Amino acid sequence: MAWRKLGVIAGGGELPIALAEHCKAQGRDYYVARIEHMADPALEAHPGATHNLGAVGGRIAALKEAGVDAIVIIGQVPRPDLSTLKLDDRAQAMLPAVMAAMTQGDDALLRVLLDEHEREGFRVVGADDVMGDLLAPAGVWGAHAPTAQQMKDVAKASNIAAAIGSFDIAQGVVVCAGLVLAVEAAEGTDQMLARVATLPAPIRGSAESRRGVLVKRPKPIQERRIDLPVVGVRTIEGAAAAGLAGVAVEAHGALALRRAEMIAAADRLGLFIYGFTRAEMGER
Repeated sequence: MAWRKLGVIAGGGELPIALAEHCKAQGRDYYVARIEHMADPALEAHPGATHNLGAVGGRIAALKEAGVDAIVIIGQVPRPDLSTLKLDDRAQAMLPAVMAAMTQGDDALLRVLLDEHEREGFRVVGADDVMGDLLAPAGVWGAHAPTAQQMKDVAKASNIAAAIGSFDIAQGVVVCAGLVLAVEAAEGTDQMLARVATLPAPIRGSAESRRGVLVKRPKPIQERRIDLPVVGVRTIEGAAAAGLAGVAVEAHGALALRRAEMIAAADRLGLFIYGFTRAEMGER
């Protein structure tokens, strides 16, 4: 391990909890910098402190005081309304860079935050550097495998995700029998799948006749230490509710949260989970 103490800057969702629990179980020295109103209350059981999103200077000072020398930035953080956000002096100094990044995409915004912490001497690491088994493996994960037609849908969705990702738009696409049903935008994967579930039955699958796939992959411009695509049990359940046949992610390019539980849910609901490689998609 190339760092002494890890700082977990924690937004919402299950992933920060899983990472903190992993650090505790492994006996690693860690500190959780919880983002107020976003981090799950379960994280209060771990060593750390809570700051509001705009307290950048306060959070950095607390991390340094705790002896943190490496950080992982993880969890869901909705785009803030800067007019209502309480900004400390450090955050105010970052405003020009933040404002410029907000007209681009999430990756650009996260890079501003990453750069600020690196300037303070922190090493920024990926969640998979801490918890290696989070990375999605290649191939079929469970009892169900994609058909040849479904692999065609995977390939098309993967190509579209790569194209929109080059504009820092999103990481997820749903395709059914060659028809693009949804492209993820600012709403996130769960809401995108809920939207697919409301589409007319003839153009999507059903629990009795599953069709179509959700593909998630990193953006070509992705800073892979932060904001890699994440899939979990909720993703499987959302895909099932939308009538999809399966979920595919780029192998080693996505994080799988509680993978055994994901596979069990997919097997029970009749979905496949597949980790595709870039070579399979005809990419280098």
